Amino acid sequence: GYTQEEWKLMQEVRKIMHADDLPLCATCVRVPVYVGHSASIHAEFSHPMTPEEARAILGESPGTKVLDDPSVSLYPHAWSVAGSDNVYIGRVRQDICDPRALMMWVVMDNLRKGGALNALQIAESLIANEWL
Repeated sequence: GYTQEEWKLMQEVRKIMHADDLPLCATCVRVPVYVGHSASIHAEFSHPMTPEEARAILGESPGTKVLDDPSVSLYPHAWSVAGSDNVYIGRVRQDICDPRALMMWVVMDNLRKGGALNALQIAESLIANEWL
């Protein structure tokens, strides 16, 4: 069955996205690193999306960096993102079973990109856009 950590993660994602019925599965694994959360993400879209389209969208999103060239072993690792406020995305690839789905590897320093920093960045964005 699912662990408490996996249930918590799934519920937290649904809460953040305001999508109580969002189909979501998670597997949490503890590995010996000092800092960092890593996630293997499988995302299904309403229409086909290419890895190139996803990289372009993600690369323009504030707070994200795309590191994605497996031919030269360029993709994010927990040890390489320590101390950064960004979320790093790599290994963006088509799901060979579903043209509407992509798979990707996402890594962040959980001590820096956590609740407090996210709250600060959201507040800054709200103020900058005069929504607050």
